[in-house]
Amino acid sequence: MRTPRTATAAAVAVAALALAVGGCSSSGGKSSEDKGSAPASGGKAVSTPRLKIAMVTHSGEGDTFWDIVQSGAKQAAAKDNVDFLYSSNKEGQQQAQLVQAAIDQKVDGIVVTLAKPEAVKDVVKKAVAAGIPVVTINSGADYSKAVGALGHIGQDEEVAGEAVGDELTGGKKKVLCVLHEQGNVSLEQRCAGVKKTFRGSVENLNVDGTNTPASTSSIEAKLQSAKDIDAVVTLGAPMAAAAVQAKGDADSSAEVDTFDLNAAVIKQFKAGQIGFAVDQQPYLQGYLAVDELWLHQTNGDVIGGGRPVLTGPAIVTEKDVPTLEKYTARGTR
Repeated sequence: MRTPRTATAAAVAVAALALAVGGCSSSGGKSSEDKGSAPASGGKAVSTPRLKIAMVTHSGEGDTFWDIVQSGAKQAAAKDNVDFLYSSNKEGQQQAQLVQAAIDQKVDGIVVTLAKPEAVKDVVKKAVAAGIPVVTINSGADYSKAVGALGHIGQDEEVAGEAVGDELTGGKKKVLCVLHEQGNVSLEQRCAGVKKTFRGSVENLNVDGTNTPASTSSIEAKLQSAKDIDAVVTLGAPMAAAAVQAKGDADSSAEVDTFDLNAAVIKQFKAGQIGFAVDQQPYLQGYLAVDELWLHQTNGDVIGGGRPVLTGPAIVTEKDVPTLEKYTARGTR
């Protein structure tokens, strides 16, 4: 695994500390018993007052990325004596309604994604005005400060895209960048980053990430009509499988590369079906977000001093499989 040279320095020490103190069960005081599903230190939960923290994301159905985010958040919640509430909707207006529901429940903190900031920003500002601290994660870093969030945790999406462009330059000539959710600013930034650094042509293709068969057909049709495409970049791990199948159905020789990891991507590495992946450590995003809200409520802390805390990107190849396989199998990478 290697960190792209274009990536800004992140709060590595903070992340290491957070993971070191994690590892307790969701019972709020018992030692962890499920050591196969998440890291465990064998410690006890904190003795601070019980808090209620809501996480509201733009996840669509079947996106395993958000399972990993939740895994990290739940681990921090167990350690921090937090009642963790999760909800999601891929549509901006519905996501805004879920944030409002969290406000109505008088939660002690909100973790939110800003994939569609125009639809969500006003209600996030409303939460802040009501005295509820907010941390943004994963998407919409450029909007985090404007809505009043304590900070943002995730990768710089354009930098991540630039890393992909650098990785493909020299060996490839034409890239198909597959966007699986229209209107998601983070996905648009990824493709824009690829275009910025890739010394060849880049074409975007919009598909419906919640409809895998239709997405597969769209990618296949594009590969059949444009035989000069020699690389397909998907922006989420579930889409990588669709691209691999589409490549086979289209009898294409294009290399498939992807953002994000899951157990399926590791298997695809082992089968030689994927060239590389971009890892933004979603487990860490969920863990640090909950931990920051707990630290802020109990000690007035702000991780990163309000600046974005980067969890990626890192380029992962088949060489990293021996290290990552056990973590993806348990749903933490």
